[in-house]
Amino acid sequence: STSPSTDKCCLRAAALAPQFDQALANVLAVLAVAGGAASHICRMTAYCSDRPAYLAARPDLGAIWRHRMGRHYPAMSMIFVSDLLDRPACIELEATAVLPFV
Repeated sequence: STSPSTDKCCLRAAALAPQFDQALANVLAVLAVAGGAASHICRMTAYCSDRPAYLAARPDLGAIWRHRMGRHYPAMSMIFVSDLLDRPACIELEATAVLPFV
């Protein structure tokens, strides 16, 4: 996940829930720079390399989601992978948003 400022894209936590929070914040920050909001996200894919950690963190992930996204639930997929490029990351988010014409 990327951010408009390079100091925010660096991984700050090894645990899955803080990584998810940071990744989601980064997605929303990029979207905000383009003039969008969470409600403009129409699809999101999460890539996770630690299934047991994901299952254990689901209550925390739900709270993070509601805090950042409210009750907006776009089409979502969770894909478990053997590894991610940016170690020690254990989750990455990919999102597609549709912004209205201004």
